[in-house]
Amino acid sequence: MANLKQLTFGGDNAEAYFSFDSKKLSFQSNNPQWGLKCDQIFYLIIDEAEDNTTYQPLMVSNGQGRTTCSYYMPDNKRILYASTFKGGKECPPESSKEGKYLWAIYPKFDIFIGDEKGKGIKQLTNTTGYDAEATVSPLGDKIVFTSTRNGDLDLYIMDVNGKNVKQLTFDLGYDGGAFFFPDGKQLVFRASRPTGSDSVEYKNLLAKGLVAPTNMELYTINVDGTGLKK
Repeated sequence: MANLKQLTFGGDNAEAYFSFDSKKLSFQSNNPQWGLKCDQIFYLIIDEAEDNTTYQPLMVSNGQGRTTCSYYMPDNKRILYASTFKGGKECPPESSKEGKYLWAIYPKFDIFIGDEKGKGIKQLTNTTGYDAEATVSPLGDKIVFTSTRNGDLDLYIMDVNGKNVKQLTFDLGYDGGAFFFPDGKQLVFRASRPTGSDSVEYKNLLAKGLVAPTNMELYTINVDGTGLKK
């Protein structure tokens, strides 16, 4: 933890990921000092932001709806992220957390790609249900993401233009947070595999747009859906 430097100041700032050249970060923030009511996507230049309390990251998303899960494309210029703005300009209402730590799975999330200035936005998914947690292969050819389009939280893979979508995981439980191996041939991801009464609770929460991020393990899988390993 040597040479620790703070890059953001104020609000909740999370899910920061390096650009492929390691010079920038994309992240989400709800900083009220910037007039935000819920998370929007930003990027910052690391060298300029280090210990600079007045540094202003630039917003990538359009300021409408709620956003999450940004990730740079290999060209270091375009950014993937999920947003609910097609379902409404306002921030979606907070879900009831029922007295425990839960993640909200907003069904209006779809995946978009745009440049750092928020221009050239292209929608990559357009299905009923949650589409988010997208990351891109270092080869620049594939995107992996989590979706509820089949009624459960499973992993899917698609071309970078949103075509040729393929489901990769099928077991009951949350599958998400997937990242490509450096060679682009495998994925590592987190997953829950509820059974018995836990599976009943999982299904009940999912029906309410919630998931409990507990009892998860790490898995790997080939990008063609074979070779699943815990």
